[in-house]
Amino acid sequence: MIETLLLFIFTFVEYNVENLFDTVHDTGKQDEEFLPNSPHHWTRAHYWRKLDHISQALVSCGDSRSGHLPDMAVLTEVENDSVMRDLTRRSPLRAARYEYVMTSSADSRGIDVALVYSPFSFRLLNHHGVRVTPPPGHHPTRDILYASGLLRSGDTLHVIGVHAPSRSGGEVRTRPYRLLVAERVCDIVDSIRNVTGHPLILIAGDFNDYSQDASIKLITNHDIKEVSAKVSGRHGARGTYRFQGEWGSLDHVFCNAPWAEQLNDSHINDAPFLLEEDKKYGGVKPFRTFLGPRYLGGFSDHLSLVVTFLIK
Repeated sequence: MIETLLLFIFTFVEYNVENLFDTVHDTGKQDEEFLPNSPHHWTRAHYWRKLDHISQALVSCGDSRSGHLPDMAVLTEVENDSVMRDLTRRSPLRAARYEYVMTSSADSRGIDVALVYSPFSFRLLNHHGVRVTPPPGHHPTRDILYASGLLRSGDTLHVIGVHAPSRSGGEVRTRPYRLLVAERVCDIVDSIRNVTGHPLILIAGDFNDYSQDASIKLITNHDIKEVSAKVSGRHGARGTYRFQGEWGSLDHVFCNAPWAEQLNDSHINDAPFLLEEDKKYGGVKPFRTFLGPRYLGGFSDHLSLVVTFLIK
């Protein structure tokens, strides 16, 4: 008797959604720029349009031919639980019946990291945030999100979501902080390996560094492969972010060898509706929500990474 080997596509997305804030002030957080009476004029109408746009962007990361939606996404620059509840329960994305977990960070602006997942593809077992102690003179950053769960194959997948400190204040001055975050990621990987013989590990997020930078090399030198390295889009994007006409990728997806062996495809989602003409430098750029305080009504200043795996 010949057994038929069934393979399933597992679609993973990493996406910095550019300041997904609600319109209500969170006590103790510096979120005043995203309130209705702020210079950004962040109204309920703008907020719900943003949710609709993020929903549309995530759906477009799936397979339009088969109707298969992404199975999982790490989202960065999300404000709080109410935003994620609105995204998964009240936006057009509600039809996907996604569930989510997220951090509760000490970040001064209230920015957090979220994991969105289909309960039909991933059964959550555990999750928690990992605090990174800031160096002297630096503000608290986003917690690292750790989650584990069962895939349809029965294997356990360990997911690490990251939003590293920005380069605000200078790349050299802030570099040690991003290295601290990378070290904590490696510590988490070591902890997983110490208790699991052959784990499946997936790491993703906005690291605010490029592939050649020290924090990224620290991770890849830890027997972890960057599966999003040198990927491009299908409509002109050569990175997830464009600054002064230059494409680059501050966003990354990594996995360990057993998971990398099941890699099927990796690309940038640059669907035409996510782009706009770059009138100053030529070509195209991400269609963002804001440019400074000026409301553009787009999606995000980042494009998403889409990685698919073949699982049994």
